[in-house]
Amino acid sequence: MRLKGKTALITGASRNIGRAIALAFAAEGADLALNTRVNREELEAVAAECRKAGVRALPLLADIADAAAVAAMVAQALTELGAIDVLVCNAAVRPHKALTETSLDDWHRVLAVNLHSAFYLARAVVPAMKERGRGSIIALGGMSSVTGRPNTAAVTTAKTGLLGLVRALAAELGPFGIRANMVVPGFIDTERRYAEWYPEWRQAPPGAPTQLKEIPLGRLGRPEEIAEACLFLASDASAYVTGDTIRVMGGRLIG
Repeated sequence: MRLKGKTALITGASRNIGRAIALAFAAEGADLALNTRVNREELEAVAAECRKAGVRALPLLADIADAAAVAAMVAQALTELGAIDVLVCNAAVRPHKALTETSLDDWHRVLAVNLHSAFYLARAVVPAMKERGRGSIIALGGMSSVTGRPNTAAVTTAKTGLLGLVRALAAELGPFGIRANMVVPGFIDTERRYAEWYPEWRQAPPGAPTQLKEIPLGRLGRPEEIAEACLFLASDASAYVTGDTIRVMGGRLIG
């Protein structure tokens, strides 16, 4: 078991990619602190699935855009589980809006959830990681972190900043045995509850022929494939990998 004896904190764990990461980590023996903002019932269901693998799973409701809430959540996880060896910053909001239609509230909320939260989380978990002399921080990026996209000023800014944070953390924390990396998903076959975030997909949603033509592998990715990349970065198999990016995009950038 690749994560036996390790404990991971995963944000946005109630569904889609976060759920897949939680289940993959549980199958490999990791105890889990699972976070979402409001969907307690869904989060409890994921925790129950994880426990079937014989691991501990602690569901934690918290708004990760709130620094105080993050500090309290991490403190509870450390008290109840004893350690946090792996941090997965997965939760995000992704409204696609033209620059002039992006309100100040939109701008600040996207940066708070997608970028500031990773700083809050890292700041909260790193002291205990330093004491243990090990740790892996994994941030979920997006295509906007490697290629500009129209109508995503806030999201692109946040995800690009997140990549910079990952590199800075890798440089600073490497001497303490703590690694930091990013996984960049491409078009993934997930449930999208907020159709208003993606107005352009009314004409060509993910999975449409025009979208698939841009992907050399010719299909959407699966949440489990993102989870496998995170599992590699969480495990000792990636012990000499830090400050790096794994693009799980089906070759999207070469299409």
